[in-house]
Amino acid sequence: MAYITLDIKKLKSNFEYLNTLFKKNGIEWSVVSKILSGNKIYLTELLKFDINQICDSRVSNLKMIKSINSKIETIYIKPPAKRAIPTVVKYADVSMNTEIETIKLLAEEAKKQNKIHKIIIMIELGELREGVMGDDFMGFYESVFKLKNIQVVGIGTNLTCLYGVLPNHDKLIQLSLYEQLIEARFNRQIKYVSGGSSVTIPLIFQNLLPRGINHFRVGETLFLGTDVYNNRAVKKMNSDVFKFYSEIIELTEKPIVPEGDLGTNVEGEDFEFDPENIGETSNRAIIDIGLLDVDINHLKLVDKTLKIAGASSDMIVIDLDKNKKKYKVGDLIEFKLDYMGTLRILNSKYIEKKIKNGS
Repeated sequence: MAYITLDIKKLKSNFEYLNTLFKKNGIEWSVVSKILSGNKIYLTELLKFDINQICDSRVSNLKMIKSINSKIETIYIKPPAKRAIPTVVKYADVSMNTEIETIKLLAEEAKKQNKIHKIIIMIELGELREGVMGDDFMGFYESVFKLKNIQVVGIGTNLTCLYGVLPNHDKLIQLSLYEQLIEARFNRQIKYVSGGSSVTIPLIFQNLLPRGINHFRVGETLFLGTDVYNNRAVKKMNSDVFKFYSEIIELTEKPIVPEGDLGTNVEGEDFEFDPENIGETSNRAIIDIGLLDVDINHLKLVDKTLKIAGASSDMIVIDLDKNKKKYKVGDLIEFKLDYMGTLRILNSKYIEKKIKNGS
């Protein structure tokens, strides 16, 4: 059976490294937990750390977090859908917003629940995902400040996630200037200038982060030890917090070239094979996961002598060539996962989740 392990000791080491880095630079930060897909076992271990704030993009995950620790501050990190507003107000202390009509509905719901709902207003800085356009932000804030049961606690931006627009000093200076303009115009204090994410961390090391940026939202670097900006590992951080294993359920020497007329596979792909390989054979192993669980482009075999030959909905075929390491049915194949690979695996209810070095 396929399973993934989370090494708590290594995750805690990553957390402490980042916590020290941010405190040294006067930055508050929030853990982005969406990679854990609301898994109660993993979240329980995570929340044993000295975490003040946690972000997620699924209300059900925030509900799980609140059930484990009702006192931790939760942030919903995408503009709420109108139909989700009652649960967003119930389980998220803060939400990120870009639509005035949505914020009005949040205000109405917060009044019903006898709450003050906090919001961070997201500003567009070139990534073209969520964000109020720069020409509109003054009028936007003016409208929001008039609403009851709503407290504006921040201004923020998102970069890199959609088109890969990288953060830089100029863009983040712009975000910081927006915050200063709002405070001067409306005589309001804005607590968070939330311009940081995993991809922004290298700017701290390069002394390129403007002083005004005081809030980060970090997931990938915490869980995978990744320098997202440069697509490499961060020195002194663990990149193997997660490990994934899948069991060999068949191992047979088979032809390299399929026999019969070729159409398209389950993903609509067409294949061509070198006629010179007709008659050649290779050892092929089938493992017990498939496209339902993960995108094979986000899987990396730890054993470099192996390669992925193909995948269907429930099974992946591994080419063992001469099988020099004598793999057999029942053996485990180990994989290293990138962020999206980990996210997909953890979101699959068919993959067992295990703890390593837990308390």
